[in-house]
Formats: sequence, structure tokens, C-alpha cells
Amino acid sequence: MNYSGTLKISVLFRAQQRSRKVAHSVQRFIFVKMAGNENEMGRLLSGTAISKEIMKNLSDDVQDMSHKLANFKPGLAIVQVGGREDSNVYIRMKLKAALEIGIHAEHIKLPNTTTQIELLSTVRKLNNDPHVHGVIVQMPLDSVHKIDSHLITDSVSPVKDVDGLNTINEGKVAIGDLSGFMPCTPNGVMELIRRSGISIVGANAVVLGRSKIVGTPAAELLKWANATVTVCHSKTKNIEEIVSRADIVVVGIGVPLFVKGSWIKKGSVVIDCGINSIPDSTKKSGQRLVGDVDFNEAKNNASFITPVPGGVGPMTVAMLMKNTVISAKKSLDKLLSTSWDIVPLPLTIKTPVPSDIEIAHSQTPKDINDLASEIGLLPGEVIPYGNTKAKISLSVMDRISNQQTGNYVVVAGITPTPLGEGKSTTTLGLVQALVSQKKKNAIACVRQPSQGPTFGIKGGAAGGGYSQVIPMEEFNLHLTGDIHAVTAANNLLAAQIEARMFHEATQKDKGLFNHLVPLVRNKRAFSKCQIRRLEKLGIGKRDPDSFTDEEIKQFVRLDFDPSTISWNRVIDTNDRFLRKITIGQSPTEKGFTRETSFSIAVASEIMAILAIASDLKDLKDRLARIVVALNKNGDPITADDLGATGAMAVLLKDAIQPTLMQSLEGTPVLVHAGPFANIAHGCSSIIADKIAMNLIGPAGFVITEAGFGSDIGMEKFFDIKCRSSGMIPNAIVLVTTIRALKMHGGGPPVVSGLPLKKEYVEEKLNCLQRLVNLYNVNGILFSSDTASECELIRNASIEAGAVDAVVCKHWAEGGMGALGLANAVITSCEKSSSFRFIYDLEDSLLKKIEKVAIEMYGAATVSMSELVKNKLESLQKQGFGNLPVCMSKTALSLSGDPLLKGVPEGFDLPVTDVYLSAGAGFVVVMIGEISKMPGLPTRPAIYDIDIDPNTGVIEGLF
Repeated sequence: MNYSGTLKISVLFRAQQRSRKVAHSVQRFIFVKMAGNENEMGRLLSGTAISKEIMKNLSDDVQDMSHKLANFKPGLAIVQVGGREDSNVYIRMKLKAALEIGIHAEHIKLPNTTTQIELLSTVRKLNNDPHVHGVIVQMPLDSVHKIDSHLITDSVSPVKDVDGLNTINEGKVAIGDLSGFMPCTPNGVMELIRRSGISIVGANAVVLGRSKIVGTPAAELLKWANATVTVCHSKTKNIEEIVSRADIVVVGIGVPLFVKGSWIKKGSVVIDCGINSIPDSTKKSGQRLVGDVDFNEAKNNASFITPVPGGVGPMTVAMLMKNTVISAKKSLDKLLSTSWDIVPLPLTIKTPVPSDIEIAHSQTPKDINDLASEIGLLPGEVIPYGNTKAKISLSVMDRISNQQTGNYVVVAGITPTPLGEGKSTTTLGLVQALVSQKKKNAIACVRQPSQGPTFGIKGGAAGGGYSQVIPMEEFNLHLTGDIHAVTAANNLLAAQIEARMFHEATQKDKGLFNHLVPLVRNKRAFSKCQIRRLEKLGIGKRDPDSFTDEEIKQFVRLDFDPSTISWNRVIDTNDRFLRKITIGQSPTEKGFTRETSFSIAVASEIMAILAIASDLKDLKDRLARIVVALNKNGDPITADDLGATGAMAVLLKDAIQPTLMQSLEGTPVLVHAGPFANIAHGCSSIIADKIAMNLIGPAGFVITEAGFGSDIGMEKFFDIKCRSSGMIPNAIVLVTTIRALKMHGGGPPVVSGLPLKKEYVEEKLNCLQRLVNLYNVNGILFSSDTASECELIRNASIEAGAVDAVVCKHWAEGGMGALGLANAVITSCEKSSSFRFIYDLEDSLLKKIEKVAIEMYGAATVSMSELVKNKLESLQKQGFGNLPVCMSKTALSLSGDPLLKGVPEGFDLPVTDVYLSAGAGFVVVMIGEISKMPGLPTRPAIYDIDIDPNTGVIEGLF
């Protein structure tokens, strides 16, 4: 029977049998019947038809992925060097296929002048782009420069190598590990062979050609499918005889019509991978395409044979799309996964507990890239600073923005002694317990410590004992330079203030205008920040040469009132002699002197901005809003008026990225920002918390810290940080020590640098009972105190309504010592809570101050001078009345008097000054004298800090 057309048929082939049965097939096979007799020979394996079916399934897979995660789409990047037309044809085919199934494909065209370095740079960027799941570098490379194509294919990340040409993926195929990406043409060949129905197991397969792209990997795939494989090449003898014994023939040698029909064994399957152009006068083009097999002869002996074109070619494209979809699925699964494969570091506990630095040096940290991978960060999102710390790129925020968030826990403390009570230690111990003991996803978010306390009295802030950040010396010193960046940005703005005042005082309007808007290449133009100033002034002109004298004056004169300048220089060192200085004493400043001062770097408003910004744009907007002074009309002068916004943002471009470190047990720690807790809001950054919340998954925990006592750090955490971030904590851990409770219960003063009195090292229940009668404590207690003392406080805490009160031993035992706390936190987070702010933003500034003083501190009244009241009214009128208030007071008492201990009642809270931090977004309320520049004591910690010149090991930090 002859067939005048083609017919698609579903057929079930039994293994090891050649008979055909039309039935409901276990596997679908698509072929085309050749015109001719009814025997089993010459059936066409249509790559076009099979690829359409594959593409339809891939399209369904892409739609399923978008349902799992909104806006998720597989991404494919095709890099082309030069403009060869044959490459253009192939690329158009790939782009068309990608569009058909819903893959976002990008064609990156590079000129033929592209160098190897430039091409490698392009590939690296694509490797690090989380939206790109497949990378192809189109071969051949059409460049006037010599480029190593093998180096280029190996530069494509193995997890994005959808062409399957990276040596790692090729090597996997060679050893039978098919978990990587298989080369597209050989993979398509295997699919065609499977569709023929022939049993590959035990079949005699012959592969003609040993190219890296087709022959060699095709032979390996057939071998691992349990065929007996022979590879023939240009040096092989008796090729005809070898081919004639083959059940499966795969040909890819690039020689037209090389394999003759007489070579083909009856009933064999022939896959022709070649495509060649030969002369044909019957064609309009004078050419026709043929394969490496003489199709017209071979079809009479082969049971199945692929056509050229329409055979292997469409399958290659289909397999490329399949690899891209597989890569995207893996990326999506990783993105949606909430489980970490994190391996804690074991602790070797010693008794008595050694010094902090000795413990830190006894532990070998994980490589930071390994930790980053464990918590779900991609290589392109991690910027290593050595092998123990790394910046996290803000690009991760976009990638994980749709992730479900987990539990948000804040660690605060009771009003401390001058020695501190262990919030950082508890934060780290809790995370170590959650990760290493409870197998929960958990991240600690802490502030970067200032070098002031590190070299002063208090020491470092890495935690302590067996619950600390490592390497602790790197954490406590320069880290990744964020504080230095804040210092540079702050002092740049300070320098611009003085310079602008000097130039306004020494130049006339037009001269100043010509300097501010200079002629460059015979043209004047305003910069971006100058255009913003014009908009602020209501000047619509953009041609500098069209300005009137009055418009020039408006533009160039900021007209500072020097007495209102509030912006100080900063340095990250305790230096009491910088508390008041005189600047401008050089003769070159022409007598323009001014009294000013230095603050410690972490007291800079820029540090507060860094901690409260939500992204780089928000950072720039907040920097622009910084008010540095008033003009002589009483209007605010901002950093943007001074043109400093962009330059400061550039200095902070790395500082805005959180730093990833680890605890002693190898659990993740995000270190970011360090605003002064009594001057600013004293919390680590919103950016770090948000990244952590999206990384942990819905069942995980972010443990963040609020500086100083609950009256300062926790109140500001709620009323400032939570308002800005929109994140509300699920639980609060309140840290206390028996030492602090004894002090507030009537014990003698605790003085930094002096030994503790006997009341603090011996059991004194009367001191504790006195405090319990005044203040119902909900806290976490340290085990260095006696069992009776701990039990007294624990019972009082439970009676006062705490979810739990846990005696913790994490300082001495690490995560195991905080297991009870971890259990309590998990239980607490499972319960609902009704959070509320102390005040509403609509309240007046005065009302906000009163609410915090009365409800949080227990004050009876708030007092302030008429001058302070006038400042509050002025801020209200200027539109700043809807900002939160940042109370700046002593951390050593609930009142404004550091000597008033316990839980005082009926006291007056004296407000001595208020000032605006417009960039940070709050109004600072000063309670008494709070120094922004600490001083060094008689014997600072610097006496003990040293470095071994032989080993480079740092000594004496604590």
C-alpha cells in the first residue's frame, strides 16, 4: 500500500521485539510513514513533530512555575560575538522557541572587536544574575581578537550551562553522572532513539564522529544506557563493516552523504546529526541541505531514520529549552525551599571558662562562602572580605522579596550596670541554640561596635564566652570599614558647610554663580543636585545664561546663620579634647573662625540613616533631607542644598550592604550599622533584618537586638524602627543579671574598671527581694549567680505574667546552655499578641515626649524651658511634628538621673534641648547632659591590646 501523505501514529513497541501493535502506549512515539511498501523499513523519526510535543510540555511547566511564584519566568541569555549570518539563523530559532514556551530570552550582541577579557566579564555577570537560568555563548566566536573558546565555555557556570559544554558537565556525562546538563544534540539523539522503540539495552551502537559537542557525549550517553558502543573516526579502518553490524547508528562527521544505504543493517535505527549544503540545480538557490547519511539509500534498510532537515536540528533546540526549564525549576525550588542544610561547628567546652579571645581563637570558622550557601545566598550575592566575612549585595532583596517571612524576636535588657548585662551574648547564644540544638533556621542581627568602647573601658561587643561572633577581633575592629565610610561621608558634609560659608562670604553673586555653574566646553549646565535646588526655589529655568540677577542671588546664597549649625565632625575614637574646638585659625581662612566639636562616629546622623534606610534610594533621599543649619530667615539648609547628597551616597555604597559573619557554632550573624543607643535609636539595620526575615522562611527566627535598657533601646526599637520597617516582633527576650538586679535593689554602685563589691559575688536575697517588690521582671538570667537567687527572680517573673523565665548558661555552654530559652521563644512565637505603639504619630511632639516619660519611664511630670518649648513649636510649624521622638538620656536609670536606681516613681523628667534629625526621621529629645564624645579613662583597654609580630595574632581584646 502506498501513502500519498504523512501519518502520525502512536505505537507501543515491546522491548526486544520488532512487531508493531497499535494500542494505548506506555510511551508515545511519533514517526512519519515513508511513501513505499508496507514493510517496517524507512519510517521517519520526525524531530519537528517530537519537539513540538516537548515544547508543549515545557510551556505547561513554565506556566506551573509562574503559579508557584508570581512573576517568575525562566531566563535564557544568548551571547553572540560578531554577526555571522549562520549564527544569526541559529539564534533566531532559539529566540523563537523560547518565546513560544514563555522563556524570557535575551540576545546579547557583542561587536567583533570584543576581547577575551570583555567576553569573560559578560559571562560572569550573567552567571551572577539570579534572573538568568541558562547561558549560551554562540559558537563560533567571530572576533578579530584571539579568544580561547574552551576557556569561554568553561567560564559559564555549570548550573547555567544549558548547552552542556562546561568541562564539569562533560565530565559528569563521562562518568555516568547524569545530574548535570547534557549536551543538547546528544540528548536530542537519545530522545529520538527512545521514541523509535528500539531497546537500547544490549544493542550494538556505532557512533561516527568523536566531536566534543556530538559524537563523544552521544557515545557516553549510549554507553550509560547500557548499549555496546563503538566510536568510529577518521582513523578507523573498515568503517563500512563496523556500521553494518550496528542496531543503532549515530552519524556526525560533517561529510555529506558519507554513509551509504548498503552499510545499514536491516531494521536498524539511523540518527543523522549532519547538515551540509550541496549543489542542486533543481533548487532556486542552487543548493540543498543533506545529512551525513545517504537518506534515499539508507531509508530502505533502516527501520527508523531521521530526515535532514527536520530531524536532529529541532530536537537540539527543544533540548536546549528543556535544560533551561530544568535550571529554572531548580532555581525556583531553591527559592521556595525553607530548609537549610547548615552544619554547626562543634564546641570544646572548658571549665573554668577561658577569656573571650582565647575561646574565639580556639575555633576555626567556616569559609564564609560555605555559610552563605547554607542559608540560601547565591554566589553573586556574596562579596567576600577574606574568607571569614562578606558583604551581602542588596540584589538579594529583589530575588527573595516574595518569600514568606518567619518569626521576629527582639532581645532587650533591663536598665544595666556600666558593665553591660549580656544582650549580645544572649542574642548569639539563642541563635546557636535554635540552629544547632533545635534545627531551626535562625539569624542573629547585631550592630557593628564602635572602636571607642573597644579601646576604652567596656571592651568589644562580640558577645562573650561560648556565645560570640568570630573572628571577634575582626568584628570589634575595622570589620568591612562601614564606620569609616560613615566618618568620611559625615566629614565631607562638614567640610562643605565651612567651604560654602567661606566662599559666600568672599565672593559676589555673579562670581559665585560662575564658579558653581562653570563653563565647560563652551557650555554651562546645572548638575542634578543643582536642578533639585532650582525646583525647591521654584525656578523653572534650566539655561544658566538666562538667569536674572535676583535668580542668581536666590540660587547661590544659602545665607547660613552660623549660630544654628548643628553638624559636627566625627571620629571613631574616644577623645575628650575634641568636645570643643575652634576651626579656621589658619591665615588662609581670613579670620573666619568658629567654635564647633567632634562627636564619636556612631553618633553621626548618617549612622542612624544607614540603620533605618530601606534601600539605596531611601538612603539617598534621607541624606538629602539632613538639616545642617538654618539660614538667616530661619529656614532649614539641607545636605542637598549643599550638593553633597550624591557624593555621600557614593561613600556609603558598600556600607549599605550588611556583613555576614558567624557565631562560635557556625550559625549566621548579620552585622550592620551601629547608631548610638542614647543619641540615636540604637538598633541594627532594617535592611539586615529584612534580608534575614526573607532568608529564614515561615518557620525560622530572626533574633535582633535593641541597645541599652528596655527604656531606651526597646522603646526606640518599637516606636522608631518598627514604624519605619513595618515589622512587628513576635516575642521579646528581656535580659537581666542578678548583678544588675542587686544594684537596683539597693546594692553599692558598680564602677567600670573597679572590682565588684562582695554583694555582687555573694548571695544577697534581700537586695533582690526589694527590687521584685517594685519591678516585676520578665527576663533571662545568667547561671553565674546562685540557684536561690535565680529561683527568686524566676518565680517573680512568672507571677508577673511572663511567658517564661529561663536561667541561661550560654556564656559557659554555648547553644546547649540556651536550649531552655530557645524552647521558650518557640512557644512564645506560637501565641498571638496585641502590639501597640506608645504614641500616635499624629500626637504633638510634646504629647509624644510626655507619653514616653510617663508610660515607659514612670515619670510624673515633664519639664522644659521656654526656649525648648519654642523649638518644639517651631519644629511643628516646619512640618516635622509627625516624626517620632528619639529620647536621649542616661542608660543607667529609668529617670534622667543616673544615680536614681530601681524603679523610681513620681519624678520629674527635665528636657534640656531638642533638635531635628530630618534624614533619620526623628526629633532628638535631650534629657540632661549626654556627651556625644566619650573620653578615655585613666587606664583604657589599649594597655592590654597587642599583636604578636611573629604570628600576627591579636591579644588582649575582650
